[in-house]
Amino acid sequence: NEYRALASPSLIALSSNDPILTAFQLSWELRNLAFAEQECKLQYMELRRQCQQFAVDLLHQSRSSQELAVVLNHDPDSPPYEDGDHMKLARLELAINYKQKKFVAHPNVQQLLAALWYDGLPGFRRMPVIQKLLEIVKVAVLFPFYCALYMVAPNTETGNLMRKPFMKFLIHASSYLFFLLILILVSQRADVVAIQIIGTDSMKREVEEQLLRQRGNGPTFLEGIVFIYVLGFIWEETMEIYIEGIREYLRNMWNFIDFSRNSLYVAVFMLRGAAYYQQRMEISEDSSTAYIPREMWDAFDPQLIAEGLFAAANVLSALKLVHMFSINPHLGPLQISLGRMVIDIVKFFFIYSLVLFAFACGLNQLLWYFAELERRKCYSLPGGLADWDNHGDACQKWRSFGNVFEASQSLFWASFGMVGLDSFDLTGIKTYTRFWGLLMFGSYSVINVIVLLNLLIAMMSNSFAMIVEHSDTEWKFARTKLWMSYFEESATLPPPFNIFPTPKMILKLLGIRKKDKLRRLSSKRKEKKERERDFRYNAVMRSLIWRYVRAMHRLADDSPVTDDDINEVKGEITAMRYELLEVLERNGMDVSSADKKKDSSVARKAKVWERRLMKDFHLTPVAGEDDLETLMNQPVPENEDVLARFRRVARLAVLTSTQQKWNQVVTSACQASQIGRCNNRVSFKNQQNLQRAMEEAKKLVLKLPGTPRGRTPSPIQLPDTTGSTIVELLNDITQESRDIRTPNKGRGATPGGGAGGNGGGMFLAVQNTRSRNPSPNPAPKP
Repeated sequence: NEYRALASPSLIALSSNDPILTAFQLSWELRNLAFAEQECKLQYMELRRQCQQFAVDLLHQSRSSQELAVVLNHDPDSPPYEDGDHMKLARLELAINYKQKKFVAHPNVQQLLAALWYDGLPGFRRMPVIQKLLEIVKVAVLFPFYCALYMVAPNTETGNLMRKPFMKFLIHASSYLFFLLILILVSQRADVVAIQIIGTDSMKREVEEQLLRQRGNGPTFLEGIVFIYVLGFIWEETMEIYIEGIREYLRNMWNFIDFSRNSLYVAVFMLRGAAYYQQRMEISEDSSTAYIPREMWDAFDPQLIAEGLFAAANVLSALKLVHMFSINPHLGPLQISLGRMVIDIVKFFFIYSLVLFAFACGLNQLLWYFAELERRKCYSLPGGLADWDNHGDACQKWRSFGNVFEASQSLFWASFGMVGLDSFDLTGIKTYTRFWGLLMFGSYSVINVIVLLNLLIAMMSNSFAMIVEHSDTEWKFARTKLWMSYFEESATLPPPFNIFPTPKMILKLLGIRKKDKLRRLSSKRKEKKERERDFRYNAVMRSLIWRYVRAMHRLADDSPVTDDDINEVKGEITAMRYELLEVLERNGMDVSSADKKKDSSVARKAKVWERRLMKDFHLTPVAGEDDLETLMNQPVPENEDVLARFRRVARLAVLTSTQQKWNQVVTSACQASQIGRCNNRVSFKNQQNLQRAMEEAKKLVLKLPGTPRGRTPSPIQLPDTTGSTIVELLNDITQESRDIRTPNKGRGATPGGGAGGNGGGMFLAVQNTRSRNPSPNPAPKP
């Protein structure tokens, strides 16, 4: 219940100086509670969605790009955003960290981000597809020229163009694609093939000599380029950790792939260096060792291990290209679905590993002895060598269940149909043992293939369906994270150009660089700028909240029937019941058996007010200090009659009574509230509803002497009026009363100033004013 109250949009808007930040933080806390307290997960997630929707509704009320920029660039620790400044989008980064996907995917935010993303290339989105491809190919081919020009003259027109987000993305993507091209050339030994095709005779003889000499060869030219690229990648990741922090770095899952790729490449270089040193030492002692073929090497030779790690690093390098798919509207949702499916595979892997390990232990315990017999048959040659010519079948079978690791591999490949029943035809195996082995293998196949694999397919289908349902929001959120990485003032040069010293880097190392705008200011100017920043942001937030409240009011008015309408009807029925009992009692009827308690109505009204406060600010306007000040300063009119004097004094007494303290509290709260006022005091008075005028007229009539207590026999008919304010309406009532009393004075009215005598006659006179035309000279506006 506490979090239900805290998550109320009314409470957040009225109590928080920064409702959007409060909604973000409360949404994140509710998310953590949902995972910590599984019993109330659905309720917490519903409240979390309510907070997220409130932030989106506030953002939806922004009516200009300036208001949107002020909201998205607000940062308490930075100077205020001015038109033309670089947008840091601090509040948008906070929304991404708190996973406010609907907020990030809002059309207003996406429109602003798209304008920033394509800045520097005007009209690119409206170009034909062929022209777009030509522009991209031009940048991809000329990216070394752009990088070299930026290193020499970063402040030129081309250098400033390279700082634009989309241009920076194209250059970084082109550099990475060139790195993948180098990896493909290395894997295909393109340098050797090129020399064999276009090389001279001496170059061809040297290449043939290197092919014969398997050991002691140094790195090739292409491998040297890969090494320089890896240094650039490591420097890029190091600077990212230094600028953003290790915690922010670990939040991005793609950084784990970058870290794994760089770690594998570093391990490859170290192993290649160790292998080169070891082989050169062996060659210095015996030159014939350089011509030892690979099939004669040790199984764990450092160069063989390095080649295996290099292959794994190449796979991770190619997979990193998937990260760029999120910028495309067609491949982006597919990439997000792939990420969700990887999570499902990891969840499935825990159950699958348990089943696999259990059956591997059982089969190894059952068949280890017979697998050992097959192994002895295989290694029957002198020196412990395998006899593949005569016992090749035994050399394959003994590995199937020789130990737990081999049994696990056999069961894993059995899931794909790579292991058959002939693997159980071992030397010396008995019929009973073979039956139990086949029974266990069949049970594993049923559990794994029929149950678990279909469960995995169902999980991945469910994840894909969820992504398709929210594909637009999920894709825009993923694309925004990619865009934000290029909006930041990070390294402009891609690897490997970022490792070369530039004049800009030298100035930074020497400390000769532009300081932060807020640090350059003096203390007084700094405080002034901070106040301006806070005032500007608070003004925008007040406008957004006021528009949000008005929108909620319009939405409530459009609904046909609400809870408040039903409760109002109930209240009218209850009031009519008591008035009917009053009339019956006056006519001498026995109503003693009826319930006459009215205490519950006050509590019910309080509950209605409380519910309206919790539901979008549905409160009735009240009289405050403005009405009291106006009445106190109003001069006493000349020739004031008794009725007018009575009205003025009665109203003054009501406004100055102790019961009016609540009105004063509400008024002061409204003046200091987050919502504020959109108009001046005069227009605020004009917004009072007609119900208050009717209640005021009813009180004036009931206060007259001789007016019967309780409900009037017939409804009060207000005079026709052309006024637009409540004060004009009340003045019209006063003028009609004077017009009615004046003829009575001429005929000798009873003492009492026109108010005595027959109060009921006065009531009838006011009631019948609709049958006469209104006064041609209405009372002047106060």
